[in-house]
Amino acid sequence: MISKRVEIPVIGMHCAACVARIEKRLSSMEGVISANVNLATARASVDYDPSITDIHKLRDAIVDLGYEVPEEDEEDNLGEDSVERQRKVQQEDTKNWTHRFVVSAILTAPIVLGMAADLRWLGRFVPDVLANPWIQLVLATPVQFWAGKPFYKGAWASLRHKTADMNTLIAVGSSAAYFYSVAAVVFPHWFSTDHGGKPALYFDTSAVIITLILLGRMLESKARGRTSEAVRRLAGLKPKTARVIRSKDEIEVPIEQVVVGDILLVKPGERIPVDGVIVEGFSAVDESMITGESVPVDKSVGDEVIGATLNINGAFILRAERVGKDTVLAQIVRMVEEAQGSKAPVQRMADVIASYFVPAVVVVAVLAFVGWMILGSAPVINQALMSFIAVLIVACPCALGLATPTAVMVGTGRGAEQGILIKGGEALERAHKVTMVVFDKTGTLTKGELSVDDVAAVQGFDSDDVLKYAAAAEKMSEHPIGKALVEAARSRGVEDLEPVKMFKAFVGEGVEAEVDGKMVLVGSRRLMDTFGVDFTELDKVAERFAAEGRTPVYVAVESRAVGVAAVSDSLKDGSLEAVGELRRMGIQVAMITGDSLRTAKAVAGQVGIDQVLAETPPQNKANEIIRLQKEGQTVAMVGDGINDAPALASADIGIAIGTGTDVAMETGDITLVSGDIIGVPAAISLSRRTMQIVKQNLFLSFIYNVLLIPMAAGVFYPIWGVKLSPMWAAAAMSLSSVSVVTNSLRLRGWQHKRL
Repeated sequence: MISKRVEIPVIGMHCAACVARIEKRLSSMEGVISANVNLATARASVDYDPSITDIHKLRDAIVDLGYEVPEEDEEDNLGEDSVERQRKVQQEDTKNWTHRFVVSAILTAPIVLGMAADLRWLGRFVPDVLANPWIQLVLATPVQFWAGKPFYKGAWASLRHKTADMNTLIAVGSSAAYFYSVAAVVFPHWFSTDHGGKPALYFDTSAVIITLILLGRMLESKARGRTSEAVRRLAGLKPKTARVIRSKDEIEVPIEQVVVGDILLVKPGERIPVDGVIVEGFSAVDESMITGESVPVDKSVGDEVIGATLNINGAFILRAERVGKDTVLAQIVRMVEEAQGSKAPVQRMADVIASYFVPAVVVVAVLAFVGWMILGSAPVINQALMSFIAVLIVACPCALGLATPTAVMVGTGRGAEQGILIKGGEALERAHKVTMVVFDKTGTLTKGELSVDDVAAVQGFDSDDVLKYAAAAEKMSEHPIGKALVEAARSRGVEDLEPVKMFKAFVGEGVEAEVDGKMVLVGSRRLMDTFGVDFTELDKVAERFAAEGRTPVYVAVESRAVGVAAVSDSLKDGSLEAVGELRRMGIQVAMITGDSLRTAKAVAGQVGIDQVLAETPPQNKANEIIRLQKEGQTVAMVGDGINDAPALASADIGIAIGTGTDVAMETGDITLVSGDIIGVPAAISLSRRTMQIVKQNLFLSFIYNVLLIPMAAGVFYPIWGVKLSPMWAAAAMSLSSVSVVTNSLRLRGWQHKRL
């Protein structure tokens, strides 16, 4: 089955119940494989079978639920272009709520003043006309039905599908106050008191509820717009034009017209237009927007450069290798957008709660109304009505729906700015539970730049003889050790032997080849033992190499030991610091490698690692990870994402070491673009901080409801005389959403603090 993914922007979602309803509708459609709706990004991510359904049917299903779906040109709509579209949608949403709030506030102000006319200290300042019930009705009506139109529209859509959401609560609550007041104005004798007093009007209640909720929506929309600023900043770095050299002429063209193979000129101080390779010139390039590293990187002929990075001080000519959606920048933007649109497991719990929450609130509101009608004092209808409205308004689950996705959005965006690409909310949540980090050695803790720095030979052979056979056998190998042997022979001017006639690689152990008519073995001691080659004569030399942290590579010709080469690899600059930080964070650290135990322990000792999993070939690394998990560890595996792919996939969190230009190839849950492993404790620290914010948000969401729903229902009134009015309920509900988004925005200032 061929599946496609589409990201559909949705306008009009405002609570977790909205999310649940859209997900349920999309998931029930024929041909839909999975559907995930994110309130913070206001997008629905749908995987579907294009032979059964299409994007138009998906959009129609969402529109049928009462939401708006703006048209987009492409189905594959993640990346830099979608960021701009989303920004425009967000701006339009904020503009709409602002417009409605301003008009509603202007009309509500005189209603509130008119209701205050009876107050002794304020009444003398209020014109009599504002106290006129008919004037208040005229002012309240556009507030109710124009400013409050989005709530009625959403409530009607919910009713048609036999569900309820926060729009239902707002529409029912404000309508109860409005229509009760209309009836009291038109038929005052229905509501006359025993003493002939005027019936109570609640136009101020209905109007203030709508105005305050609109204010909350406006502030929330503005705040939500800031949660995706990190992605917008990244996407905004893409140059608009490029200098292309065609027929020896320098032509400035829009960036969209650059194609693979074009030759481009980049001057000092300019951003590099696309990904490419330098063919002439040299410079220093600031790659901090991709890698998070502030130190410029020297670039010369043959070096790869990344689009949107900043050329510092030299002019150079490059050949375009990747353009448009294939550039590293576009890939990063797409990955971050996908991460921001995904759900953390804790959010699914909130969605389940929300699906039952709104119907439960309606039941509580009805019980509060009935309770006050039975037990309240005169006028009981007024007290019962106000309790009913207050419960409905204060219980809107907006904050619950925003608690997790806003934190995930800001957290993943901030991580991207620091060169830490987190591939989803689930990975972000799991990372904070890590109890053990397992590092691969070569290319992770070490630079992966192997070199031969010593060669020992048996009597009758010299070091050049050993290198001659070893290099010839390894010429067809892609292994770093093989390449180091070939390079060592070349640099020493060792003679080339006849081409290899037979070649066989033993994964993680070495190679066997026919060289110049002789069978040659190059590799580990295990390989030599397998073939019965006796290396007793060179054991002490090999042990010395291993004790010094160098890898002994054994060479045998015609089943006879001829020599041992010492291959070394220097540690990365940040290895010692990264391991130290992880240990101080309370996380156990281990190293896994195919090297001998003695060599592995020597390297591990240099960085402070005392748990060593040595002599482990690539195919067995995943088994070691699984064994650690069975022992109760939550394991993060750190590797290069190629040979370590099975182990990365088996770990609870796979952390892949990237190099900026190979981001799309990485297989981990988290990618460190710069290749600096100090990003490992940084990523875990970011996860911990994000989950701390999520927990705070969920607490804020629930505490409002736990405390204020009983207060709105009047539970505390007989004890302390405390009761929540509908207007204060509206203010509290709006404040809850704004406080959750604002709390999430604190992550924008997150910076990993090195211990």
